[in-house]
Amino acid sequence: MTPETGKPSVPANAAGSGGSTTPEESTIVSAPAPPRADCIADSAGGLTFDLDAPGPGLDLSEPDHWTAALVLRRRGSDDEAEEIRLPLAPDGAGRLRAVLPSTVALPEGRWDVYVAFADAEPRRLVPGLADLRSLVDRRPGTSTSPLAVRIPYATKHGNLSLRSWLRGPHAEAGDLHPDASGLTAHGRIHRVADPAAWLAGAVVEARCRREPGLVVTAPVTTEKRAEDAPAEEADGQDFSFSLEYARLAEEWHGGLDVWDLWLRPADGSEPARIARLLDDVVDKQQIFTYPVLPVDAAYAPAQAGPYYTADNDLAVRIEERPPAAG
Repeated sequence: MTPETGKPSVPANAAGSGGSTTPEESTIVSAPAPPRADCIADSAGGLTFDLDAPGPGLDLSEPDHWTAALVLRRRGSDDEAEEIRLPLAPDGAGRLRAVLPSTVALPEGRWDVYVAFADAEPRRLVPGLADLRSLVDRRPGTSTSPLAVRIPYATKHGNLSLRSWLRGPHAEAGDLHPDASGLTAHGRIHRVADPAAWLAGAVVEARCRREPGLVVTAPVTTEKRAEDAPAEEADGQDFSFSLEYARLAEEWHGGLDVWDLWLRPADGSEPARIARLLDDVVDKQQIFTYPVLPVDAAYAPAQAGPYYTADNDLAVRIEERPPAAG
């Protein structure tokens, strides 16, 4: 209870109070709240960050008298070159803004986001409001430059980070239809000059991680452009393929085999990793799950199924089938 004004409070363990002796409650000093950044994504792959100024002492009307930057540091790298600083400037509404355009190359990986004011040590940012609507069912325009994908997300510790991909060419995985015989999948090729010519005679390669030289191929079928596709989208980008699990099982000799899926053109040019990147889901593995189905193998009863890796690349795994219950 709050003591009345003008009357001193009496500690419970004061002489003559009759109360029991108890330790005094420790004083709790709250740490300042970490700076928070709102984020808006655009359909080209750029990001805009908005955050509050650090207290009332900063005069946003005179930016020449202060410096501020949004700092991106690539996780797991000690190389100072793996740091990108984006200038923070007043946005005209009393906040600070930094822009990461799609034209600024951001190598693949996870980037932790900091804010730095003047000479102070950069501080981690926490995520605020995120508008990622433009990333949902994103349809990149026609271009041969590498495709930039950046998805902001909250880490397990509540901090703001970015997941970045830079692919050219890129094969975007669409609907997957696994069944007892294998995997039928649909996709779309991006960042090639002539998609129809690039896909003509192309094959899907399943590359075994256990033995890199071991490759199983499947033919690719080109598909007509969807009726709801934007007019500016190039024709001939869509493809499909069917990969038989039995062919992978022929090479399986126990344990876990992972087969990474690539799309290789007939002309011998650079292949494209098949992956699912064009949406607002940073880790597909936990969201897009598919059944693991029995497959006959000479070594032992096995099972196989598709999945997305930690990098959101498409792969097929084959492993020993657990014994039937009972």
